[in-house]
Amino acid sequence: MTANSTPSKAALRRFTLMLSGEDVLDELDSRVGPSQGLPHERFLLGKLVPLAPVLLLGQSNQFVDPTQVIACLQPVHLHATRDHLILMGQNQIDLTAEESDRLLKAALPFIEEDFQGPVLFHDRHYWFVPAGPFSSLATYSVDQAHGRNIDWWMPRDTDKEGIAKLWRKLQNEIQMLWHIGPVNEEREQRGMPSINSIWVSGIGRLEDVQIPTLLKQSQHLIGPHPILAGLAKLFSIPHEITLDDQNLTGAFAWLEQPQLAWQQLSAALRDKQLDEVVIIDFPKGKVRERVFAAKDLNKKSWAFWKKSEPLTWKEISQT
Repeated sequence: MTANSTPSKAALRRFTLMLSGEDVLDELDSRVGPSQGLPHERFLLGKLVPLAPVLLLGQSNQFVDPTQVIACLQPVHLHATRDHLILMGQNQIDLTAEESDRLLKAALPFIEEDFQGPVLFHDRHYWFVPAGPFSSLATYSVDQAHGRNIDWWMPRDTDKEGIAKLWRKLQNEIQMLWHIGPVNEEREQRGMPSINSIWVSGIGRLEDVQIPTLLKQSQHLIGPHPILAGLAKLFSIPHEITLDDQNLTGAFAWLEQPQLAWQQLSAALRDKQLDEVVIIDFPKGKVRERVFAAKDLNKKSWAFWKKSEPLTWKEISQT
């Protein structure tokens, strides 16, 4: 195994697998807040992390103006503890498409008035709107902030003061509106968590996207996340949802369960279908690239007379 791939190997049959990264919470600076975007989001999109327009592009068939600043809104549940609120992830609230539509319909006059523009597209979890007066906010995605005290993750002012305060005013108005609305009454009767707040994140423009060279050079992108679908459209790269033996060479993949793909990838190395598997992960929030060839698939042992055992995915991912 080598630490990095080299330009001389550019013609090799290579498969790149990216793993999701987590924030390094003990490095948070209370004066400026956490870094915008999870490590893999910053790697894929660049330091400005313009998540909203890429998600919009990946989930709709409409034209997205590359110069327009777009925001993503999401209906969420904030769980109250003794002294703070915790944001629950989208997969924990079981929001239906019909409930999302009704919540948006109720909040739409407030959203369009304060954002000074129409909602561009919406589905069950994501609503997209031109950022308008909120364009300068520093925001954090639900994926980044869920399960944590929201005091750290609320939108912050950057070059223009008072914008975060305007957002909190709109957020409070929508919270009160939904609190007395029929959607939450029905959810309470079913024992479901209330949709008691709205979250803003991903503010940015498509023209601010900065992808890594290896992604730009990929023959196809593989994975279900709409970020990949959006990047595939933006850079005219073929995109597939699932992995198969026909789309390994030259692929860049971000999979929900990468451990399930390792057996297939290691077999492709042994069978010489692939020359290298590149694994990109983010220990302590930093980008790390490791290259595996067929010779790297077994554990190294001083006992040369014993048959070496294959590396497990757990050993690879936790090293």
